[in-house]
This record gives sequence, structure tokens and C-alpha cells, in this order.
Amino acid sequence: MSFQLPKRIYSDLIEKDLLKKMVFLGGPRQVGKTTLAQSFLKKFKDGHNGYYNWDNEQSRKLIQKGDWNKDEPLIIFDEIHKRKGWQNLIKGIWDTWKNTQKFLVTGSARLDLYRKGGDSLLGRYHYYRIHPYTLPELGINQKNLNLLMQYGGFPEPLIEQNEIELRRWHLQRVSKLVRIDIRDLEKISDLDKLELLAESLHSRVSSLFSYKSFSEDLSTSDKTIKRWVQILDSIYFCYLIQPLGSPKIKALKKTPKLYLWDWSQVEDESARFENLVASHLLKLCHYWQDAFGHKTELRYIRDETGRECDFVVIKDKKIIFAVECKLNDTDASESILKLRSKLQIPMWYQVHMNEKTRIIAPDFKILPFEKFCAEVGLV
Repeated sequence: MSFQLPKRIYSDLIEKDLLKKMVFLGGPRQVGKTTLAQSFLKKFKDGHNGYYNWDNEQSRKLIQKGDWNKDEPLIIFDEIHKRKGWQNLIKGIWDTWKNTQKFLVTGSARLDLYRKGGDSLLGRYHYYRIHPYTLPELGINQKNLNLLMQYGGFPEPLIEQNEIELRRWHLQRVSKLVRIDIRDLEKISDLDKLELLAESLHSRVSSLFSYKSFSEDLSTSDKTIKRWVQILDSIYFCYLIQPLGSPKIKALKKTPKLYLWDWSQVEDESARFENLVASHLLKLCHYWQDAFGHKTELRYIRDETGRECDFVVIKDKKIIFAVECKLNDTDASESILKLRSKLQIPMWYQVHMNEKTRIIAPDFKILPFEKFCAEVGLV
């Protein structure tokens, strides 16, 4: 089956930012960062080659010696964060060549975290977190939503649309993350157990995340599990959403919920749908922050009685809207009705994969996910 992926939403913004500063692209392995980065080469000079990958021996030598082509208008350094002291190297390159060349740096780890140490790069770059494809990018319709639910938003499975290849891709991706990316960035004495942790996280998606439970399963300490989850977060395998504290509902304050960047790994359909929605909302938050400088957060609500709302989107310290996920249920959530009476949130949504729309109140709508995407301006 031939399936053409559309232009990424970041393209025009990145091209504009490259005229002023370096641009850093972070994001999961195989999300399309290199393809996106290389798409800019022909925009600056048709047919030129300014791409250097740290994992390639020849490119690595050229970078180390400073022998990249100085006549090319755009230079791409891929995976350079794996070099010790990479931030000082990039700082020196930018300060020396910023008036004659543009620089785009990509990596499969959080470049905003791995820049720490040495001279600060602050003020020299703009950072974009590249997400998997989402429904607004593909086109808002039921067919594309079904594709995303089945195959996730990573380019290769979306193009292949083959269940066997998807399963093989899952296995290879987890192994590469642990055996290559983590090995290059962190000293882990027990990679086998960390890989087991990564492979088992899909079963805990959307539920309250217990470090203790995993520590018992893997015969290691809570502290170690917490560190491993932080490492998996740093390489864009999973992410945590923290609860929204509020004295009005005696809210749960510490226990996070965990989601995967590749929601197609989640076997339970309801949890997968919730993960898909979480990833769409996280992408919106990151987009607002990376492209326009807003301070954003994605949180959830849970009170002491167990009433819960799956997501709350916060922009510049103001709650914009709340979202509850119900795969097929179009009846109003009792939890939302109770929480809505106690919390002043401008808009409440309950989203699902059916076709029915219900307006419960001016500030509470039950919508198909496609309509929700259009109404709140997801990207």
C-alpha cells in the first residue's frame, strides 16, 4: 500500500529560525528528524551536501578536525550529542562561523538536558521537539484516525501499514534504544533489566505509575527504577504526566501517570486511545512552547475519592481546557460532572471514537476526537 506522508508542521518555523540562530531538533529515534533536517539542504542550496552524522566514522573525523565544507550554507550535525563535551564544540563552531553558515543539530536524546555542563549555549539556538505524526498533520478524518490508532504516528509503520512489520519494528526499536542510545549516554550496569522495564511499560499506560511495583518485579530498588524511567524519558521512549494539585478537591499530588511516545505498543484499546490523546495534547503544549515561547504543562486531575479527569492543558499558568477520554462512551462522565462543580476550568471535553456529539452545557462538550482536534486547534 502506498501512503504519502505530508509536510511536517515544523518546516516553515525551522526555516525561519535558521536565519537567526542554530536550530536543535530532538525527538524519538525513527520519528523522522533526519529526513526533516535534510529537507532543508536543498532549500538553502540545491544539490549541496552538508550532512554529517556522528555515528558515521568519516563524518566523525571531519567534525573532530573541523574539516566540514565551509562553502556550504547549511551544515547538519546529527547525533553529535554523543561526543563528550559536544556543547563546547558547538558553541565554538557557532561563534566562529555564524556569519557565513547556518547550523542544524539533531539528536535522539533531549538536547536541552544533555547540553548541561561546560559553556552555556543559551541564546544561541532554538529547540524543537519533533513528535510522531498526529491527526491534524495527516488530515482530520476517521480513516486517518484509525490508521494512527493501529500503527501509531512514526513514519515507517505508517507507510508500511503491516501488522507483522509493526511487531518486528517494536522489538527492534526497544532493543536499539537500550543497546545503542542508552549505552552511548549513560553507564547502566544491568541493561537486560532496563530493557525488560521498557518492554513492560505498555501494560501500565494510563494508570497511576508505581515505582515500587516495578522494583519488586525486577528485583531492584525504587530509586533505580525511577532513574531508569527518567533515562527512558530522556531518550523519548516514555513520558510522565504529573497530577494537578488543588485544595478545592484534596487532589492527589505526587503519583504520575506514564505514557509512551509510540502508542501503537499499547495493547489495551482504551489505554491506547488515551495514550494517543495524551500524545496529541503533549505535542500541542510543546509546539506552543518551542515555536512561540509560551510556558505550558500537561497534567491530570485525581481527587482523594478516585474521581479523575485524564488531562488538563495549562498555558502561561492558566488552565485552558480539560479532557476526559472514553473510547466509545458518549454518556457524560460522573467524575467530570463532580470535578466540574468544584473547579473553575473554562472548558471541559469528553472525547471518543464514535460519531455522536452532545452539548451537556456551554462549558462541557462530548465530541468525536476528530471534531475535538479542529475545535481546540491541535497540531
